[in-house]
Amino acid sequence: MSSALTDLFPLPIVQAPMAGGVSVPQLAAAVSEAGGLGFLAAGYKTADGMYQEIKQLRGLTARPFGVNLFMPQPEYAESGAVEVYAHQLAGEAAWYKTELGDPDSGRDDGYDAKLAVLLDNPVPVVSFHFGVPARDVLDALRRAGTLTLVTATTAEEAAAVERAGADAVIAQGVEAGGHQGTHRDLAENDGSGIGLLSLVAQVRETVRIPVVAAGGIMRGAQIAAVLAAGASAAQIGTAFVATPESGAPAQHKQALTDPLFTRTELTRAFSGRPARALVNRFLREHGPYAPAAYPEIHHLTSPLRKAAAKAGDAQGMALWAGQGHRMARELPAGELVRVLAAELAAAGTALSGPAGTGGDGR
Repeated sequence: MSSALTDLFPLPIVQAPMAGGVSVPQLAAAVSEAGGLGFLAAGYKTADGMYQEIKQLRGLTARPFGVNLFMPQPEYAESGAVEVYAHQLAGEAAWYKTELGDPDSGRDDGYDAKLAVLLDNPVPVVSFHFGVPARDVLDALRRAGTLTLVTATTAEEAAAVERAGADAVIAQGVEAGGHQGTHRDLAENDGSGIGLLSLVAQVRETVRIPVVAAGGIMRGAQIAAVLAAGASAAQIGTAFVATPESGAPAQHKQALTDPLFTRTELTRAFSGRPARALVNRFLREHGPYAPAAYPEIHHLTSPLRKAAAKAGDAQGMALWAGQGHRMARELPAGELVRVLAAELAAAGTALSGPAGTGGDGR
């Protein structure tokens, strides 16, 4: 990784920006203070809401941090499919005694307003999800002193990130919890995601910019694996959901290791875009019928998810989680960073032992 980026955080650990209330300032501050790179998630917030969280984070740490933006989405033409799905969810609305949300509540997530704030009040790092920003946007952030990262889920997407002028690419494997950061949301590609180690190797051979690996990483030995595959750092999300600093509801934290939730799936049930979550009742009942319509479905189901969380009903919540969720540890975020760093060091020592140096290794 270029020294400009590695100089910001001494440990190769990036806390994933998890939208929806998980990545709060307290979490980002704890990670940055421990030597990683903490992140705020601006997704689903107003520009002012994002600015207030940046101010709060700056009051908690003087260490570098990042802010993540969602890219505006293209128009969705098949409104009839959204209406059919809304009809299917009517029973959910009745059960939780709430109304469905307005699917036409906005497509750009306040992108331009958030960019204006970040150009007027620069932060050390900005990352982008769901597409590639225009070159002039990345150039403007660079002039403001901000380093930029963009998510890619294929080598082809990574090449587009490099052409646009980003400083680094986040290679997101199919194991990752939450939303896949595909640049184009094509239903025919559902289920065709690439595993992280294969993706990192492909991206490393495609681009010359630094690679940050994301997807299912829960232990320091896994960080060592992606570093050996060519990544310069690991982005970790689900492992931080269970920390006390995380803004996730208690039911979400508990579900990560609850034997009731045995697996994850990529689903469109909650947002209309592929996202990995613990399989619960809502996902099983509605996932097969959810159309490829983001952010319409996100807006539509938002009141249902909030009502389920308020009722403490994990079966109706979007329990975003990566494939390694059962390995979650209830540690303070700073301690988790230190444990991961120790595990990474131990893995490095093991690799440099007799087998790693050409010895017998038996």
